Amino acid sequence: MTTRWMAQPCATLNETARNAALERQGQLTKPPGALGRLEDVAVQLAAMQGVERPAVDRAAIVIYAADHGIAAENVSAFPQAVTGEMVKNFARGGAAISVLAKTLDATLEVVNLGTVNDPGEWPNVVRAVIAPSTANFAVESAMSEAQLAQALQAGRDSVLRALEQGAQLFIGGEMGIANTTSAAAVACALLGATPKELAGPGTGLDHAGVAHKAEVIWRALELHGFLPSPASGRGVGGEGSIEVLRRLGGFEIAALTGAYLACAQRGLPVLVDGYISSVAALVAVRYNPHVADWLLYAHASAEPGHGRVLAALAAQPLLSLGMRLGEGSGAAVTLPLLRLACALHNGMATFAEAAVSEKI
Repeated sequence: MTTRWMAQPCATLNETARNAALERQGQLTKPPGALGRLEDVAVQLAAMQGVERPAVDRAAIVIYAADHGIAAENVSAFPQAVTGEMVKNFARGGAAISVLAKTLDATLEVVNLGTVNDPGEWPNVVRAVIAPSTANFAVESAMSEAQLAQALQAGRDSVLRALEQGAQLFIGGEMGIANTTSAAAVACALLGATPKELAGPGTGLDHAGVAHKAEVIWRALELHGFLPSPASGRGVGGEGSIEVLRRLGGFEIAALTGAYLACAQRGLPVLVDGYISSVAALVAVRYNPHVADWLLYAHASAEPGHGRVLAALAAQPLLSLGMRLGEGSGAAVTLPLLRLACALHNGMATFAEAAVSEKI
């Protein structure tokens, strides 16, 4: 399987549509800027969609599930079997994201990239199994080049399916026990940061557990030659970011990266979820900075490293609710804000239409 598709250029934002949306915002019956970030979101979506009046009524939510070899280092408060069990829960409609997708009338697809306890065939679950899990990146590379290519392609394929269904917005989520360890390791390498700065409790580790997680990540960074150094500056970027992903990442993090690249290439706006999804976004943006044009950020999670990653992305998340569930839940909770931003932008009267006096 080839990764040549990754070199395709990103779509460009429509500046004519952006300017038309800005002009409309200036004519609506309100003081300039009175709706704050909601105005910015509407204008940004207009530029992304190439229309003066954007809409995100058709949202596609895709959850990538995969297990991690690093779980053997006892870095999670939950057993690895949970990943496969949650795939079933997604399919049955019992997970948070299942409830949110149904409530929001968004499509929900689950992509099984490989779990240690294979849940088998389930409705609305795409089987794209690569292996039961990645390798333990504390002792070897997490993925082979072929496995990485498969994971990236799985993310791209899900975006193509979403576009075929007429999606106006893409939300990617993840499920994988120990994936906060993988995400923190990738972020450390990309940012030149220490594990103590970026490792957090994940699914509920205590202080000793977080310290152990940081120590495991440190050993892995040393093994793969990614220890932070004052000379390294901003960490790894460009093609090197994909190699970091191969050595330290997970199948689902790679799939998210591939999805974000594909969205940017096809001009599909993305609403990025929490810590792990943001790390995947960081990989994609480091690989191709133009991906950043297509990313909106949903929320600031409670995971300690998320703020550092958001800062590196120059991201301004719309919400901060103390969430740390993953599975795209924070982005789904933010979706109504985007819909309201569009409704206000599209439906409010202008001063002329309403016969209201404008600012003197």
